Amino acid sequence: MINEIFMPALSSTMTEGKIVSWVKSPGDKIEKGETVVIVESDKADMDVESFYEGFLATIVVPAGESAAVGAAIALVAETEAEIELAKQQGSANAAPAEATADAPAQMAAATAVSPAPLEAANGNGTPSRNGRTIASPRARKLAKELKIDLAGLQGSGPYGRIVAEDIEAAAGKTSAPVPPAPSASPVPVAPAPVAPAPMAPPAPAAAKASIVPPAPVAPAAPGQVVPLNTLQNAVVRNMMASLQVPVFRVGYTITTDNLDKLYKQVKSKGVTMTALLAKAVAVTLQKHPIMTAFYTEQGINYRSSINVAIAVAMADGGLITPVLQNADQLDLYSLSRMWKDLVDRSRSKQLQPDEYSTGGFTISNLGMFGVDRFDAILPPGQGAILAVGASRPQMVATSDGLFGVKTQMQVNLTCDHRIIYGAHAAAFLQDLAKLIETNPQSLTL
Repeated sequence: MINEIFMPALSSTMTEGKIVSWVKSPGDKIEKGETVVIVESDKADMDVESFYEGFLATIVVPAGESAAVGAAIALVAETEAEIELAKQQGSANAAPAEATADAPAQMAAATAVSPAPLEAANGNGTPSRNGRTIASPRARKLAKELKIDLAGLQGSGPYGRIVAEDIEAAAGKTSAPVPPAPSASPVPVAPAPVAPAPMAPPAPAAAKASIVPPAPVAPAAPGQVVPLNTLQNAVVRNMMASLQVPVFRVGYTITTDNLDKLYKQVKSKGVTMTALLAKAVAVTLQKHPIMTAFYTEQGINYRSSINVAIAVAMADGGLITPVLQNADQLDLYSLSRMWKDLVDRSRSKQLQPDEYSTGGFTISNLGMFGVDRFDAILPPGQGAILAVGASRPQMVATSDGLFGVKTQMQVNLTCDHRIIYGAHAAAFLQDLAKLIETNPQSLTL
């Protein structure tokens, strides 16, 4: 019997996927539940397992090419004798298959493979899936070459996944220690891809450490047309959907002197400015549940948890919004560790869909570029997004009629006017400013 492997739907918004690499080659034996291919969805690379046992007879969609959800990407023969027949069938169907218009049929087809979720750890402390040790394809290949038993290794990758560096360390090929699990250390700030404006003063800490800018990439040649990658296409779809939402914007000036003092106190403990801002927003959102709600045709949908998404620019184009889930319930130090882990895995495209698609409120910060103020575009499925500018020393009038210098930042809130009104937005910003200006120490409790 010949079975087809279909392009799975790895997220609710995915319409097509790109083959990053095939873990198995034609003719290889495949076990049920074994990783066969790595697929790039909208914003992440995910291992895909086979639901069949047999032999990978032929690959219909090679690495680097894309296919619609539900389209056949490979054929699996149950026996070696059927491999040649499968190859002939694959050649006959070599033309790119059109995605079926029947959504239920697509979903049924997509069950031929499934994204590989991480399950509980095995007895060695290494995560396992259906009794199998979880390791990256490169790590498995290297372990086979070096004759290293994966079962006895402790992985240093996301959620304990074994990566190539663990295999090299086990083989004694490197003297560098295996990277530890995500710890409380500040998010490293990569160089900005563009130079700051001439004579512009450096942005204070409140603006520097919030969002990690992408690493510089080689510019395109003059006149060159560069196709959009998968992530950029996902951003395009989201932005077009945002155009259908009636929005309004409200600005506010927040004094950050006390927040900057707190940051200097906790920075050595691994707390980032991103965590401070996210925690301040999350605590304020507790008083304003309408700000995390979203519009539906049935009415206003109030979320059961406060999940704060933060925009991160990707080096190869586009952006992603890792989500700090239940940010209001986590302490400041755990929040910082979680953020570092999310950023690290977002850059290697290892985030799970619920780690970038479950945000209820988004923060976008361009302060590290010296931007004074800007308006952010509302993400689909959310009610509000906060744009944060740089903190700068400003000459201001004090309450006693004198002049003084205070560090201030401009924030602009974009809201869905179908569910959020001006008074809601103003009250939220007022409470956020009050927390940051008068009682930021409460964020450490």
